[in-house]
Amino acid sequence: MRLFKRILTYAGLTLLALIMVGPFLWLFSTALKSPTEDIFAFPPQLLPQQPTWANVAAVWEAVPFGRYTWNSVLVSTLSVVLNVVLAAMAAYPLARMEFRGKGAIFVAILATMMVPFQVIMIPLFLVCLHLGLTDTIAGIIMPTAVSAFGIFLLRQAYQAIPKELEEAALIDGCGPLTLWWQIMLPLIRPAVATLAIFTFVGAWGDFLWPLIIIKDPSHYTLPVGLSMLAGTFSGNWRLVAAGSVMATVPVIIVFVVLQRYFIGDGTAGAVKG
Repeated sequence: MRLFKRILTYAGLTLLALIMVGPFLWLFSTALKSPTEDIFAFPPQLLPQQPTWANVAAVWEAVPFGRYTWNSVLVSTLSVVLNVVLAAMAAYPLARMEFRGKGAIFVAILATMMVPFQVIMIPLFLVCLHLGLTDTIAGIIMPTAVSAFGIFLLRQAYQAIPKELEEAALIDGCGPLTLWWQIMLPLIRPAVATLAIFTFVGAWGDFLWPLIIIKDPSHYTLPVGLSMLAGTFSGNWRLVAAGSVMATVPVIIVFVVLQRYFIGDGTAGAVKG
């Protein structure tokens, strides 16, 4: 009976995985199909009969795809660094220090999570306009340099650390900044990796704000550039699929690199270090 339940569980998980991965496999297959193959044939044909990389080369030649990719890499990397560092610094006193108004400050931060971006979009644009940040990479990054979700996530991670570790570090002569950087921050590596992935995926796939703040095509990020790609090749879905696959690969790489931090006890790993 136990073996049957295990087989049923694995079968269900396999089916769920195929459902989740299916659209990407279909996109990848479409990107490799030659012009002679019908991508809308019924029944659908998953494997291309004559796979070709010509669609990828055509995308690179038709639009400045490398420039769009570099802009997205720059925006996503800086967003991850700023969000992780600033959220970690803001969350630490909210989790481990005692001061007047701490609870009210934390509630106010959480309250901002309930405000949709569309509500603050126009005021945010006006602020960036007065600061001279429009049509710049900094204008894309600065409004999302730190997130309330990141502060909340890292605060919860800090609170899970035993108080004795912090007290031992203070007895050994660690100052506040050294304590935070060398002791507390390594203890929350799984939470930091989680926040880094969420921030990277969010910044990489953000379309609305870069579209609003950027006018110069040389500053376009990949989502905005891909929308132009779809307009350029509105009748050639093979090239649109090739561009979409190329834009998805970096996200998969980042997830594969950081997903190992999701598992295991973060405190135990940091104590070893």
